[in-house]
Amino acid sequence: MTTARLPLFPLNAVLFPGLVLPLNVFEERYRAMMRELLETDEDAPRRFVVVAIRDGRETAPTATGMPDTVAAAPPVERAPADGFGPDPLQTFHRVGCVADAAKIRERADGSYEVLATGTTRVRLLSVDASGPFLTAEVEELPEDPGAAVGEDSPTDEAGALAEGVLRAFRSYQKRLAGASERSLTTGADLPDDPSVVSYLVAAAAVLDVPSKQRLLQAPDTATRLREELSLLRKETAVIRHLPSLPAADLTREPTYPN
Repeated sequence: MTTARLPLFPLNAVLFPGLVLPLNVFEERYRAMMRELLETDEDAPRRFVVVAIRDGRETAPTATGMPDTVAAAPPVERAPADGFGPDPLQTFHRVGCVADAAKIRERADGSYEVLATGTTRVRLLSVDASGPFLTAEVEELPEDPGAAVGEDSPTDEAGALAEGVLRAFRSYQKRLAGASERSLTTGADLPDDPSVVSYLVAAAAVLDVPSKQRLLQAPDTATRLREELSLLRKETAVIRHLPSLPAADLTREPTYPN
């Protein structure tokens, strides 16, 4: 199994492979991480691990977004493991996602605007707080299509489940956002790969962090798709019985301040 030691970026959110993650970085410990990533050769990936916080909380003096008002705020001085308990490994979910920072832009106040993309699932083996920011030893988790059912191959099963999940997701979006809202599943550029479908739906569905985390750490694509199908049907049934629901834009990516 491939292992590596990478910078660790804890969030109150779950990142999935293939999904874009915008970050507003203002804490000094994460600024130090970005400064080190900027020293990476331009042709090499600028990788760090995003992991969801089980206990504890990320520090954010402003609401979600990337407001200009934070420009005047002084950098927050905190030790790498502050807020994460005596053993940070116990504070985080054990499965996270490697992010590749395609864009790291330093602002005049020393904070950073970062745009990263999830690439690979990893399992945390250990966490080191001895440096200016947290690092983790991680092992890569391969994406298995899943066990076959009957005479179907794993790929056939995952493909059939992906079709069902996309149909359920269309219904879910229409109920949640309204048929006039833009949909991730309308158009000619739908993904064909069942694993890509499973991650796209997991990221776009309005679910709490524990539910998204269960989807991220599913042992294989078929299992993730089956759980998504069940979740989407339940959520759609609940929404159907609500008297009213404000429209939501499911295609808008949030920005996570840190």
